[in-house]
Amino acid sequence: MPTLARKLLLTDYFTLAFGTMIGVGWLVLMDDWLARGGPLGAALAFALGGLLLLPVGYVYGQWVQRLPDAASEAAYTAQVFPPIVSFFTGWVMLLAYFIVCSWEAVAIGKVAAYIFPSLNSLPLYRVAGQPVFLPRLLLGVAMTVFLAILNYRGIRLSATFQNWTASTVILIFLLLLGMSASRGSPTNFQPLFRATPFVSIVLTLQIVPYFLTGFESAPKCAEEANPEFKRTGYMRTIALALLIGAGFYALTIIAVAHIAPWQNLVGKRFATAIAFEQALGARWPVRLILLMAFFGLFQCFNGNFVASSRLLFAYGRRQTIPAQFGRIHEKFQTPSIAILGIAAATIAGLLLGDALLVPVTEVGSMASAFGWLAACVSFFLVERTLRCRAITSVGILVAALLLVMKLVPAFPGHFTQAEWIALALWLALGSSLHLRSPSSARTSANSGSPR
Repeated sequence: MPTLARKLLLTDYFTLAFGTMIGVGWLVLMDDWLARGGPLGAALAFALGGLLLLPVGYVYGQWVQRLPDAASEAAYTAQVFPPIVSFFTGWVMLLAYFIVCSWEAVAIGKVAAYIFPSLNSLPLYRVAGQPVFLPRLLLGVAMTVFLAILNYRGIRLSATFQNWTASTVILIFLLLLGMSASRGSPTNFQPLFRATPFVSIVLTLQIVPYFLTGFESAPKCAEEANPEFKRTGYMRTIALALLIGAGFYALTIIAVAHIAPWQNLVGKRFATAIAFEQALGARWPVRLILLMAFFGLFQCFNGNFVASSRLLFAYGRRQTIPAQFGRIHEKFQTPSIAILGIAAATIAGLLLGDALLVPVTEVGSMASAFGWLAACVSFFLVERTLRCRAITSVGILVAALLLVMKLVPAFPGHFTQAEWIALALWLALGSSLHLRSPSSARTSANSGSPR
């Protein structure tokens, strides 16, 4: 019986975790971040989010050393909760990864249209008032197919691609920081907050989980570690990815607000590129930023594609959904059917167009916080040492607070009716697949047998 290829090393796990977090949100949604918190409010929210999530990262680092299973959250919760709780925990977490794939497939057309406006032609239909253009749709489909082929043919190909894209993003990021430091002015920061400091930070902090989702992608590929890889490396990978990822977002916000008056950027598409173009009076910084955006998009798309396909594969192997999704390709040693399934689902999400972009961050944030909370609670119940339980308790409080901020109407920026509907549809899809699974059939047979 074929098994997954074991070829990943420490660098591969870091670029997977970092790349899964860093896409094109810093370009496409910068105006939204500034509108939520102002420069200091938004930057503090991302920095605070990274620090607050360290205890959650610690829990994942502990779990993956004990239980290197691609099912991750589903496997962890299965140690202490009934199977149905385990199933829906992992299923909600799968939403957090999969939804990013569709987000990036849409975003590639949006970014490309900034360079080639002719891509905004041949509208096919509208979703929530936003047109869906044929050229941009085809570009998203092409990117999805490319990544599907790349991942289908081997994890080593996917990891090498991830390493190159992540290295390019970090290099260009450092160049942009240097330009902002030398050409910007602190007066551009004023006012520091959009509203009161507390409200500004909270409004941004609500979406931070979505953009920092990815540090826990490494455990999804734990079964593909090189035999020489030491399990303690997972903890280093997760901590580094969290700190560097949060720092990336915080410093990008500061760089943009330092180089141009931030209030003039609110409501502007591609505010990051506009800020550098206005400050430097040249077009070449925009090309550099867009190059970084494309590489960021590729790495984020690929990282989330890898994580979601592994989680879907693990569900098929556990037979909690149709078992075909758990099939491994004999030659390439990849979860081939799961990869094709994620590719097809991504293209289906792509059909929603630009209307998908901002609302997705709200649903994704909730899904991530829910998965983190479940992993932390499960670890608290199995762990006996006081030190580990203390750290895990902090993780529980952080994840619970992030979840409450999205679900309780008393908090600004809570779930709207559209987001509740999207979540309900995802849960209904999971229920439908689960009812058709071999494990569900066995349960039904057992319940109907005489005692």
